[in-house]
Amino acid sequence: MKVINSLKAAKGRHKDCRIVRRKGRVYIINKTNPRYKARQG
Repeated sequence: MKVINSLKAAKGRHKDCRIVRRKGRVYIINKTNPRYKARQG
């Protein structure tokens, strides 16, 4: 999982990327290609 300052660019990398907020952190999850997982904060 990558830790990125801004997830806006990371969201556009794949069509199945979803932005999720958990415990004050912002995550990108991707069920079809978990390579794109990322975290902010």
